[in-house]
Amino acid sequence: HYPAPGLVEHDPEDIWRHAVAVLREALGDARPQDVAAIGIANQRETVLVWDRATGLAIHPAIVWQDRRTADACARLRAAGHEPEITRRTGLLLDPYFCASKLAWLLDHVPGARARAERGELAFGTVDSFLLWRLTGGRVHATDATNASRTLLYDIHAGHWDDGLLALFAIPPSLLPEVRDCAGDFATTDVLGAPVAIRGMAGDQQAAAIGQACFRPFMAKATYGTGGFLLLHTGARPVASRHRLLTTLAWQLDGQRAYALEGSIFTAGAAVQWLRDGLGVLGAADQAGSLAAAADPQQRVYLVPAFTGIGAPHWDADARAALFGLTRATGPAELARAALESVAYQTRDLVAAMVADLGPADLGVADPGMADPGMADPGVADPGVAAETVLRVDGGMVASDWTMQFLADQLGAPVDRPVIAETTALGAAYLAGLSAGVCPGPEARAQAWQLERRFMPGMQADRRDALYAGWQDAVRRTLG
Repeated sequence: HYPAPGLVEHDPEDIWRHAVAVLREALGDARPQDVAAIGIANQRETVLVWDRATGLAIHPAIVWQDRRTADACARLRAAGHEPEITRRTGLLLDPYFCASKLAWLLDHVPGARARAERGELAFGTVDSFLLWRLTGGRVHATDATNASRTLLYDIHAGHWDDGLLALFAIPPSLLPEVRDCAGDFATTDVLGAPVAIRGMAGDQQAAAIGQACFRPFMAKATYGTGGFLLLHTGARPVASRHRLLTTLAWQLDGQRAYALEGSIFTAGAAVQWLRDGLGVLGAADQAGSLAAAADPQQRVYLVPAFTGIGAPHWDADARAALFGLTRATGPAELARAALESVAYQTRDLVAAMVADLGPADLGVADPGMADPGMADPGVADPGVAAETVLRVDGGMVASDWTMQFLADQLGAPVDRPVIAETTALGAAYLAGLSAGVCPGPEARAQAWQLERRFMPGMQADRRDALYAGWQDAVRRTLG
């Protein structure tokens, strides 16, 4: 729901109803007692506050894309708080994350702050809300990856931070217990018999697990409504010098693994805008074929900052813009611009990661960033094992045209797995790992299967010329 420009909300009851429907559909003709475990993956920064007595939310969920707290974040930044927040959380001071949205709910829903102080309310991201509902309110918990996206959690010490809670005026009684990503969370009777819930991770971390990015410096990119590039850095949290995020990749047996992450606020949502807003597409899957028919002489750029622009720019006030329009511009050129914007934004993120870590860590052959690849994927084929690669997943990767342009822009191979819904796969793996029906990470990595590898075919001078046009469009948008 979009109640006003920059505001994005979900109906919590829709989320709950659909989750239960999916559980029952997935069960099919099996019996609940045949299910080893349930895993949960979720939108990480979407904020809910609910009544502990009734389980009902006090306000629609405020979605990660929502920008209503941009001014509040700007005031805290002007007061000099961002460096310390980043040091403790690995995040930047932005409306994207939970803390400012949670504070907004407490201050704008009548009586909410007083009720929170009395311990009557609970806060959580979607995972915590679902876990509460699945257990009939018996368990209020989250996992470390979701906690790490709140701006309230010290990712180095592994606990909620009292100083940050005070800064955002958040009563500690609101907060869920933080647990490992795989473990015995609870049981649910929603399927008619007890079933264990044993896995939990934020969607992007779950996708990295589903992509078997267990070796340090492996990376994946997920393209759904937004786009998210996550690079596993192992036990070492890397502090970004180029406005990327340092976050938890997962936590297993109490041991934390870290990642660098770059966030693209608008990826598939740009195609949805073409379909629903402009009406130039009948269906989202038409975008690739339409883009392929675009006039190669026209250079149209879409900077899809509909809800601000994410890493590495982090401008909450930027808004979307189209550049290079002529009288000959039509639906095909707009479709191409929307799909190309995903590749350009990914290249922005890869460039920042290379600058943060250095070409040697990432396996990039050219320090000049003409060939910004990712780490050795560890695929079975010895003929390609030494190559740098980016693993991709999510709804947009079904478009061959988009994935080929992505490989062309990165100058590196792009690997699409057999199972593209790796977020669900990662949640299932965590649950199965805890239940003892899935193998350890090494065996899981060997089982990862490649569906198609997209090799770069564009000349470097053309690739860089196209990217220079994108950079100019972004500068104009930010300006």
